[in-house]
Amino acid sequence: MSMQYRLVFYYSCLALTVLGCTAPEKGLRDELVALEKERVLTAADDYLTADIQTITEVTSPRSAGGPHDFYSEGDYWWPDPENPAGPYIRKDGLTNPDNFVEHRNRMRRLSIIVPTLVAAWTINHEDKYALKAIEHSNAWFVNEATRMNPDMLCSQAIFGRVTGRGIGIIDAIHLVEVAQALMVLEENGLLKDDALEKTKTWFAQFNGWITTHPYGIEERDNGNNHSTCWAMQVAMYARFTANDSLLLSTKEFFEKTLLPEQIDANGSFPKELGRTKPYGYSLFNLDAMYTLLHILGERYPEVWQYQTDSASIKNAVDFMFPYIENKTSWPHQADVMYFEDWPMRHPALLFASLAYNDRKYLDFWKTLPAESEKDEVIRNFFVRQPLLWVKE
Repeated sequence: MSMQYRLVFYYSCLALTVLGCTAPEKGLRDELVALEKERVLTAADDYLTADIQTITEVTSPRSAGGPHDFYSEGDYWWPDPENPAGPYIRKDGLTNPDNFVEHRNRMRRLSIIVPTLVAAWTINHEDKYALKAIEHSNAWFVNEATRMNPDMLCSQAIFGRVTGRGIGIIDAIHLVEVAQALMVLEENGLLKDDALEKTKTWFAQFNGWITTHPYGIEERDNGNNHSTCWAMQVAMYARFTANDSLLLSTKEFFEKTLLPEQIDANGSFPKELGRTKPYGYSLFNLDAMYTLLHILGERYPEVWQYQTDSASIKNAVDFMFPYIENKTSWPHQADVMYFEDWPMRHPALLFASLAYNDRKYLDFWKTLPAESEKDEVIRNFFVRQPLLWVKE
């Protein structure tokens, strides 16, 4: 069926407020500070003494790269019982606990520490938090001895099969909130000069790689949450590095590809419902898509109104919302693992509340857990500091 896009422009201040373009966020920010202050400052005070860790300090003998190359292994690939020394075989939805995960863990650790420190700075403006965040950032993106190479050539390797894959780019979703935190520091004159220039150069090079390398093209065209997460990353890094043309192309990718190919008329994500963890993957894709639109929406507020003949992005949040409120009503099969660990404080609800000026999403979002100790949740939960995303 052909798709016809309808872009609705609003010409009054009232309509812009509904879109979330000029929504009065001051009251909301005060509300979020009251909600988040104790959690954020307690964690940030601990992180002031956290040691700096990058990927260069630990390597795997199975990696085809060097000490500066991020390395991870495919989650759902296991030794073959029929041929234990041979190529791994796939078990969808079942994570192999013997995989090399240290680089992933360190990137996730960075994605927790830096945004938390910067969120703490936004609360009380004590520079000690910002300076410590910059130390961690410099170690990953600036310092020659410890920085990560700006690519994912060795991510999600499979023993006996491939040394890296395009879908490994999804491991870097945890840099999205890091980049958002660094933008806050830049906007407030805290990240500057040589450190700012080199950090932006790193993200520009990384974005160049994921938009031109065959792995990046493969990830873009994957078709499910991988495509969404690719676009979310590209948009975030394009904003940080002021790459307007790339930001525009990502907006068009959402309009012409993600929206018509991923969202059904009822708002569900059919490509996620077909997986062995349909509930978790649906939430994950919803979060990534709403984060993408929140990133794009500052420059292109009209993205919130894109729709096809039968589907819109609002359909997606409205499809999942009843099952976030009451998971027992989920009409599809339960996830094979970790079903009991969802939902969390999903950013899709926060961003939907901003976009549609509807408190029902926000009010329930506030009741959900902000943190988890489960590795699966940490892996798939990538926006943890709402104070970085809601402006004064």
